[in-house]
Amino acid sequence: MVPLTRLSLGSGLAALLALHAPAQQPDARLDWWREARFGLFLHWGLYAIPAGEWQGRTDHGEWIRDTARIPVGEYEQLQARWSPVRFDADAWVRMAKDAGMRYVVITTKHHDGFALFDSRHTGWDVMGTPWRRDVMQELADACRRHGLRIGWYHSILDWHHPDYLPRRPWEAGARGAEGAEFARYVEFLHAQVTELLTRYGPIGVMWFDGEWESTWTHAHGKALYELCRRLQPDVIVNNRVDKGRAGMAGMTTGAEFLGDFGTPEQEVPATGVPGVDWESCITMNRHWGWNRADTAWKSDQELIRMLVDIASKGGNLLLNIGPTAAGEFPPESVARLKAIGAWMAAHGEAIHGTTASPFEALPFGRCTVRTRRGASTLYLHVFEWPADGVLMVPGLGNELRGARLLADPDRKVEAVRAGADVRVRIPGPSPDPRCAVVALELAGAPLVYRAPVVAAAHDEFVDELRVELRPGTPGLDVRYTLDGSEPGPGSPRANEPLVLRDTATVRTRTFAGDTARSAVVTRTFTRVRPWPAAGAADTEPGLHLRVQKGAFARIPDLTPLAALQAVAAAAPEVPATFREEDVLHLYEGFLAIQRDGLHEFALTSDDGSRLWIDDRLVVDHDGAHGPQERRGFAPLAQGLHRVRIAWFNRTGGALLRVHSGLAGAALAPVPLEAWRRPRSR
Repeated sequence: MVPLTRLSLGSGLAALLALHAPAQQPDARLDWWREARFGLFLHWGLYAIPAGEWQGRTDHGEWIRDTARIPVGEYEQLQARWSPVRFDADAWVRMAKDAGMRYVVITTKHHDGFALFDSRHTGWDVMGTPWRRDVMQELADACRRHGLRIGWYHSILDWHHPDYLPRRPWEAGARGAEGAEFARYVEFLHAQVTELLTRYGPIGVMWFDGEWESTWTHAHGKALYELCRRLQPDVIVNNRVDKGRAGMAGMTTGAEFLGDFGTPEQEVPATGVPGVDWESCITMNRHWGWNRADTAWKSDQELIRMLVDIASKGGNLLLNIGPTAAGEFPPESVARLKAIGAWMAAHGEAIHGTTASPFEALPFGRCTVRTRRGASTLYLHVFEWPADGVLMVPGLGNELRGARLLADPDRKVEAVRAGADVRVRIPGPSPDPRCAVVALELAGAPLVYRAPVVAAAHDEFVDELRVELRPGTPGLDVRYTLDGSEPGPGSPRANEPLVLRDTATVRTRTFAGDTARSAVVTRTFTRVRPWPAAGAADTEPGLHLRVQKGAFARIPDLTPLAALQAVAAAAPEVPATFREEDVLHLYEGFLAIQRDGLHEFALTSDDGSRLWIDDRLVVDHDGAHGPQERRGFAPLAQGLHRVRIAWFNRTGGALLRVHSGLAGAALAPVPLEAWRRPRSR
């Protein structure tokens, strides 16, 4: 996992839907995993001994050997200190089961190369410690005793093995790559995976990580995937075995890449992806491995709602705990498992075995579905309990057969049709303010008339804006108003795109004849004045670039940086071949705009970046992350506009590029001649 984490609920929708992820396989080997919806992730290893602290810094995790730059010989001394005397595999598995989890995935080997199992191919394993117990054997046995599936996390990346390449940049002088053969390391990797899949009985999941470095190729991924399936045909293998993962969003970007499910990390996709299997792995606090100084614990409400949100989008939640060096779950983790377990005891049927919501959105919360022959149940997960006790379910076309409150089945719940919607009335307060669940019983599979789509490049425009109104459900009429009133059967029919030249509030709804079939969609479009240009300036091609070294996690205050000596740069670009780590770039100058309009800008970076135009933040892509894109808009007049772009690289890959275009048009790289800087005197 990455050393710095972030949670982005509902971000990256456009990027996610653009991915070409592999479709769900009908293979029965995934049935149990899709039914489970909820699993336990365990990051445990030698890094639990320092508990996040090294030489006065307390922000390390499972990446401590890299982030603290510990020489391999010094890190090896931790092996003699491994003695988790309170480890109890049955206790761990019981806590997972009581929380409603159906499977466990544990780190057999993380990036430090230390194996928590008895490996015949290295002495850098748990049997080389004073403790000498095979963690994997004990956990596999415990999972089977308690009815859970066991899965292995195994790192492709290995900072300890003498043949793994590349070395970390900071250890190049002390630990050179002379004599290292990556092919020999791949043989070692295959040998350890073979041990894991032949000595511990049936394994549910092989969860790989560390595939992002350039030495690992698609051919390597294909061979490793095929090895796993040959040794255990029913094992499920994540997409990090290959090279198709798109950053932390985690979904596969090409049909040629292998892997049975996508792996969003510290993120929940904005929507489900029909026909695609995925699992969000998320920490309870900030770190994956145990860090005693990390007190940023998510509340039980946040974790419960996260589980619900993921299930409502057709995904799984793999919730992480970093056990202590003594072999215990931190008490904060135990408390949260108990709280989730109490909620699942009353509401588990609304999670296990359910599928994604048929609704695009619900104002009160989320929905999961269970479909049986001739009937189905909508589980309405209520985050915001209505003051009047009434939930409105939009566009539902099914015959109603009843409703019940899962946590209080004796309380009367009334469900009646109200035009195109269904009104569910529940007297009294919420039985669980974190998330109450109403089961709405229907005849047949869910039939939902989707709200119409109001499609436009942006909510703001400079001259005019084209707006398309499309039915969410084919075959229905779309009617609209422009004055904010509710559309009815007599309102204009949307037969062609609207062209707006002034601010307007578009309200639209679908109809079958005179009968409303969907909820009303409202979207306001605002005409804005473009930001004025800076006026005439004596400029020359390029930008000023200032560079500062430092271990950055976010873009800092740029005021001190502005005082540093500037050098010339042709454009704000960093190629993928850039190898310098722990560095910050600040580009300053002007951007020449050729015509008035609403302009869209895309920053693609690894790690964080920000774009300011005329001292206004237009794109905020800050934070440590892999190669990702983020966009923003600015209404700009023709002429020169002041521009600042900040970018930092922490470790690993590096990338920065800027694309732009008029809103609604295809984006392209900014021409070199558009970047201008004040002429040198």
